[in-house]
Amino acid sequence: MSGHSKWATIKRKKAKTDQQKGKVFTRLAKEIILAARRGGADPEGNARLKSAIMRAKEANIPNDNIMRAVQKGAGETGGANYEDLIYEGYGPGGVAVMLEIMTDNRNRTVGEIRFIFSKSGGNLGETGCVAWMFEEKGLIVADKSDNKMDEDEIMLEAIEAGAQDFNVEEDSYEIVCEPAGLQLVKEGLEKAGVQIASAEVTLVPQTTVNLEGDKAEQMIRLMDTLEDHDDVQNVYANFEIEE
Repeated sequence: MSGHSKWATIKRKKAKTDQQKGKVFTRLAKEIILAARRGGADPEGNARLKSAIMRAKEANIPNDNIMRAVQKGAGETGGANYEDLIYEGYGPGGVAVMLEIMTDNRNRTVGEIRFIFSKSGGNLGETGCVAWMFEEKGLIVADKSDNKMDEDEIMLEAIEAGAQDFNVEEDSYEIVCEPAGLQLVKEGLEKAGVQIASAEVTLVPQTTVNLEGDKAEQMIRLMDTLEDHDDVQNVYANFEIEE
């Protein structure tokens, strides 16, 4: 696994502070709106929405706020007229990058995102230029430090719970499954005693680009800057770097 999951590991190590809690709440609420708009308001038939609601609850977002976000996404209530967009581009070393955007001003956002790419040695591309490199999957991450079970035990429990793939990183285990099965696999692992660090529906790269030195540092800066942009909901990339 690489890119998105590697970046998720880096972000966890950065230990985001409580001062960012408000921004986390806003981003998760917008993720729920986006998921409901794309796949409908029923989480049982919308794996992306189910995953977003699960993460919102884990972040202690009140149920009323979650329901309002679902209703807004489904068009049942008013509010800001957000567009949801997909931007695609290339980072340093030809890394494929995909962005999920929610904005109330498309022209402003595309200009700002284009500037961020160019400043970091990349460029914004045309629609479809890198989307074919990614596949939607459920991704569950378990940190090694949180789990006393050995690798083989966790792998067997993951397979038993319905996982499709199991990868071992330096300090974590990554379990891949179909998006619709994310909750069942997560619950199966937790029932077996596995401590879960994160679980989400994400885009997994099918090919990877190895980065070292300056290009690796540029890529991390690019990801960091994109994630900090208010209109960016999610960033996916296919880079691989050493810890």
